[in-house]
Amino acid sequence: MSIEPRCDGCAVRYGTPTRPKEVIIALMHWRLALCLLVPTVLVEAQDDSSGIYRAEARLVVLHTTVFDKNGNLVVGLPRDAFHTYEDGVEQRLKLFRREDVPVSMGIIIDNSGSMKNKFEKVKVAAQALVGASNPQDEVFLINFNDDVYRDVDFTADPHKLAQGLAKIDCKGGTALRDALKAGILYAKAKGQHDKKVIVMVTDGDDNMSETTLDEVVREAQQREVLVYAIALLSEEEHEAAKRARQALDIITRATGGHVWYPRDADEVGRIALQVAHDIRNQYILGYTPSNGALDGGYRQIRVTVNGPGHPTARTRTGYYATADLGSKPAVPKPIIKR
Repeated sequence: MSIEPRCDGCAVRYGTPTRPKEVIIALMHWRLALCLLVPTVLVEAQDDSSGIYRAEARLVVLHTTVFDKNGNLVVGLPRDAFHTYEDGVEQRLKLFRREDVPVSMGIIIDNSGSMKNKFEKVKVAAQALVGASNPQDEVFLINFNDDVYRDVDFTADPHKLAQGLAKIDCKGGTALRDALKAGILYAKAKGQHDKKVIVMVTDGDDNMSETTLDEVVREAQQREVLVYAIALLSEEEHEAAKRARQALDIITRATGGHVWYPRDADEVGRIALQVAHDIRNQYILGYTPSNGALDGGYRQIRVTVNGPGHPTARTRTGYYATADLGSKPAVPKPIIKR
């Protein structure tokens, strides 16, 4: 968009008549000034907007959960209760929202052979999660074993989700990281809402993926996708369960999500409702980094909160300062083979 001064009869009326050459130079200067000013104005206006504009390429957006010492969600805090730091330097918030916004959500379900006796309860929990979410949410479904399958593309129709869940037939191994990466990329490439979330249910350690843990974490942080996980590890061997816990702890903590470790599948439904409640009661913070260098370096993020009961904030822990921050990737194929 460009805004030009009105010119009547090719003369700018600031006193004496102006020659055409001077008019052109004046217009060029005015256009340049407006191009520099407009992005800042758009970002500053976000508090009252229903969407997050990215006119300023370096706007870092943080979906933030606040909870008290008992783990209860804390809502209704004012803007000045939050302090955001990048590499230890406090950043000025340009975006602050706290309403329930619609999300683009991916549900990723472990379809390995060990899930066979748990799947019916997981299916019911997945449907409960969607039912407790914002009615404007859009959802897609991925299941995985040795391979990764996107059974339902983004939809707001619960019947399509139910049809996708009915297709799942538990067998094979566990390509967890491959499935997570595919879900993150698809959520960012095709999701219509600014807020992107992945919810994964699994019961074991990854034993099939080509994708590394570092790749998954980097993709999630760069694409601004929160990852939640429900891990049923009670039947897994000790060392395998330990590896799975370490990986899921790293992924969820790095993205601002959370992981639960229920004792059995009976608890999955309750946790699914807790996930939905968490997603719908977050704060959205945004800032333009004081360090504007796109040098590829890692920027560490920390958010602190002032309030009754010494609340704690949970959000993604950082990002890489590259030009692709928040960018849309290519859409992954519906079925990704190893």
